[in-house]
Amino acid sequence: MNSLKNQVQLIGHVGQDPEIKTFEGEKKLAQLSIATNDVYKNDKGDKVEETQWHHVSAWGKTADLIEKYVSKGKEIAVQGKLRYRSYEDKNGDKRFVTEIIVSELVLL
Repeated sequence: MNSLKNQVQLIGHVGQDPEIKTFEGEKKLAQLSIATNDVYKNDKGDKVEETQWHHVSAWGKTADLIEKYVSKGKEIAVQGKLRYRSYEDKNGDKRFVTEIIVSELVLL
């Protein structure tokens, strides 16, 4: 059961070209957003499409794959875990981020 804790799987389209950062020791980070769409009928029977945006981060070899093969509009599948963090922006305001840390990537 431990393998089921904090696990997320999403299929979606990339919203913009990934941002790639390289740190000391050639350690790479890829950051991107993917959109998932839900379609349902509301109480009146009208079709409603709802888009959710997800922040995605990947390190190491997965970041290398994203850098080489992923671009805006590409459909991808990711598996990973949720991470919550906060930071202060340049105005001193506290910001909160929910992101998916990728462990598996499939190009569709």
